[in-house]
Amino acid sequence: MTRPSRLARYGFAEKSAADLLGATGLRLWDAEAQGPAGTDAAEVIHSLSRAADPTLALRQLHRLVEAAGRAADRSNGRGFAGPGGEINPNEATDALFEALYRDHGLRRRLVAVLGASSALGDHLVANPDDWRVLATGATGMPPNAEGHLELDGDLTVPALRHAYRVSLLRIAAADLTGGRGLEPTMAALSRLADETLATAYEIALGGLPPGATEPRLAVVAMGKCGGNELNYVSDVDVIFVAAGDEDLSAGTAVAARLIEICGQVAWQVDAALRPEGNRGPLVRTLASHQAYYRRWARTWEFQALLKARPAAGDLALAQEWIDDLAPLVWHAAERPEAVADVRDMRRKIIDNVPANQLDREIKRGPGGLRDIEFAVQLLQLVHGRIDESLRSGGTLPALRALVAGGYVGREDGETLLRGYRFLRGVEHRLQLQNLRRTHTVPDDPEALKWLAAALGYTALPGRNAVEAFRSDWVGHAAQVRRLHVKLLYRPLLESVARVPAEALRMTPESARKRLEILGFADPAGALRHLQALTGGVTRTAAIQRTLLPMLLQEFADAPEPDRGLLNYRDVSDKLGSTPWYLRLLRDGGPVARRLARVLSLSRYATDLLTRDPEALRLLADDAELVPRTRQALIEGFAAAAERHADDAGKATAAVRALRRRELFRLACADILSKAGDLAPGQPIDVNRLGMALSDVTDATLNAVLRTARAAKSGTPGLRFAIIGMGRLGGYEMSYPSDADVLFVYDPPAGDASTQSEAHAIAEELRRLLTAPAPDPPLGIDADLRPEGRQGPLVRSLGAYQQYYARWSKVWEAQALLRARFVCGDESLGREFESLADTMRYPSGGLSREQVIEIRRIKARVETERLPRGADPNTHTKLGRGGLSDVEWAVQLIQLRHAYALPGLRKTRTLEALSEAVAAGLVDKVDAAAMEAGWTLAARVRNALTLVRGRPTDQLPRHGVELAGTVQLLGGGDPGEFVDRYLRLTRRSRAAMERVLDS
Repeated sequence: MTRPSRLARYGFAEKSAADLLGATGLRLWDAEAQGPAGTDAAEVIHSLSRAADPTLALRQLHRLVEAAGRAADRSNGRGFAGPGGEINPNEATDALFEALYRDHGLRRRLVAVLGASSALGDHLVANPDDWRVLATGATGMPPNAEGHLELDGDLTVPALRHAYRVSLLRIAAADLTGGRGLEPTMAALSRLADETLATAYEIALGGLPPGATEPRLAVVAMGKCGGNELNYVSDVDVIFVAAGDEDLSAGTAVAARLIEICGQVAWQVDAALRPEGNRGPLVRTLASHQAYYRRWARTWEFQALLKARPAAGDLALAQEWIDDLAPLVWHAAERPEAVADVRDMRRKIIDNVPANQLDREIKRGPGGLRDIEFAVQLLQLVHGRIDESLRSGGTLPALRALVAGGYVGREDGETLLRGYRFLRGVEHRLQLQNLRRTHTVPDDPEALKWLAAALGYTALPGRNAVEAFRSDWVGHAAQVRRLHVKLLYRPLLESVARVPAEALRMTPESARKRLEILGFADPAGALRHLQALTGGVTRTAAIQRTLLPMLLQEFADAPEPDRGLLNYRDVSDKLGSTPWYLRLLRDGGPVARRLARVLSLSRYATDLLTRDPEALRLLADDAELVPRTRQALIEGFAAAAERHADDAGKATAAVRALRRRELFRLACADILSKAGDLAPGQPIDVNRLGMALSDVTDATLNAVLRTARAAKSGTPGLRFAIIGMGRLGGYEMSYPSDADVLFVYDPPAGDASTQSEAHAIAEELRRLLTAPAPDPPLGIDADLRPEGRQGPLVRSLGAYQQYYARWSKVWEAQALLRARFVCGDESLGREFESLADTMRYPSGGLSREQVIEIRRIKARVETERLPRGADPNTHTKLGRGGLSDVEWAVQLIQLRHAYALPGLRKTRTLEALSEAVAAGLVDKVDAAAMEAGWTLAARVRNALTLVRGRPTDQLPRHGVELAGTVQLLGGGDPGEFVDRYLRLTRRSRAAMERVLDS
């Protein structure tokens, strides 16, 4: 007997392999020579070794030869020949071996089937002549594997069963030998199902009682069969439709018999997708279906109709049923709950998978086939309303159409196509093994090894076939799940679904009507913008046609829809040719709707974006709409300047470009903070915004000061610092705020000649920051310095000390309350802060005369500095109860009491107010009123700048700017908002007066 180890090289695992191949078996192995019995035998053994399971293929071939020999003996009247397991040759076995030797195609097909499918092997053993259906034709072509039935004679259930298995055998053989791809295999299986249904229908009709009238009954294929993507073992989903009431009785009998026949022949017929499911009647009339779907059908039922197609019976009636329901299908997505329904259904499917199978389920589990199907079907329901190219029943054709139409990115689409092919390939191999319905990857090592081999995996250096399969499976599942979440939960879907189908068509006439309805002031001009954006047959135009109907709705929600559309066209003209722009709007979560809000409500942010279009990417990620830390800003700005250390102009341009990007980040965070579902995860309030804008200014000054010093300073040991004053010092900057600063220097010991050098540094810094450029300038205001504009721009620390000691006035002490070190030499900055402490926190507080002087100056500011024609009731900065009122009240408290109460030594207004309440210096009610007035005025001031695109402090009483401001701040009636502003600031003013009088 041959040693099994020699045969193990061919992959045969069983010890009996030698017997099966040897002299008492297939006679393919020479025991004495320890090798194949000849050249032909070697070819067969080699083919067996390449099967998915060589041992299974060998065992099944032995059974087939044995069965063929027995059948021939029986047909010739000979008795059973050979003891158990021994094969005695006869004409049948000789014919089989001769065919295997001479017909290489037959050999490949037969061995592939025997090694991959126990069930089809059993069929061949039971029908030993059926191996001939796999033979190569006289023309050299392989056998027809298109899924057609070959039936001769009477139509009977056994004949149908045999014909079905023969056709399935051919399909499997072509699939396993690489003779066709996945899609032809699915199409062939679906065609086989159609012909099986049609034949079963004919048999069922023949079973009607004599004299019974043949009903008009349609069998509509649904599910995978309807989509022409059937797998090897699956229920075939159908819906039965009768033409009228007179067809119901006979139609129901035929339908029931058809279900019974198909269950005996091939697979179960599942009619559960019919109206009311298994609780409803098996057959309904056309009118009954129409009534149900118009009144009662749920979203998933319309989703199921995407795959409906005529399959058997009255095909014209089936098509009439499909055509009648099509308008309902393509309007289903407009239901308010439609998108959420599809998402919920997918979640329920996952929840129903047993926990111990979840990570092995390639159909229903996360990253499985259902993830791809649900994403594709939801996109079809939403976009297929106007794009008929998407109305395909098959997943892969629909996915390709979605890619071609620009609804899915090319790379994403290709990833999903690869994932679908891989997962369906795994499903086919699993089901083919035993012809059982299964979608679960086995956890048994031997079964996994067989599956990997059946899929064509081989061992590689450092990785066996199972590991290679697992790696690909995990990779495909992860990508499928990622893209499923990306597509199914794309916010754009809900927005587009809410737009009526007629508005999506974007024909000139429908677009003009839509623009008028939406409130565009110049529909003709807006239509020209639309035509410029959507004209042509390019992919860019196709994506724009998808986006614009939804964007128009968003623009219409703003006070000036025309401006939003114009701004969108400007941005699209600048970015339309970049590969990421439209892809980001389509795929980037809430980016499209966020952009629409920014463009339609804020000229300020739009100006920043048109100068830096790539900043649009910030809208895609909530993390990018969070203010960066002060340290990160300082380091980043300084690094940008250092990259151009030899050119002050380029260094400053780099810094100003970063500042522009940060201003856009903060403006967008502000604009979106009250935008409902578009708001970032961490909305920004006015206090945090003031700190963030101050941090950006600190970083800008720090970087440009370094550049200016490098350009103008040559004296070693010269110390120079910038002191923040006003809103910069108080971390309360707004969008229009200049940087209020003081410049201080300290000459090297014994060198008093550096004042001109220090002055040159300050002038260079101002020049660099205010030079004409595409970036917003940063105004440098040093008017709070001693002697104001008449005094020197820069003073030494000693000069400041002398001035404050001899000439300082109470208003200068008040101004110093916000003084803080910003950048430059930190030790010098801290020394200045210590000097400022002696002035802003005077020992013993203020005298009565000084309090009177402050109140006199306050009254003078109100009368002289308020712009001519300004309304003092709605002026956010100098108006009654606004920013200035609250700040003066708080600063007076600080000047009077901070010397004794260190907690009051704050540069921020609301922090100092909170400390005053804690110290019992301000009544809680008054403090709350002032805080509310100050906060609202600060918010309105910022919003006005965002809306107008330029600084303003006056809240209008009416008009689009008021409406835009109100919408930015949370919406509501503009008139009611003005009333609220007046009410809060009136209370704030009264509280301020009580504080000043106390």
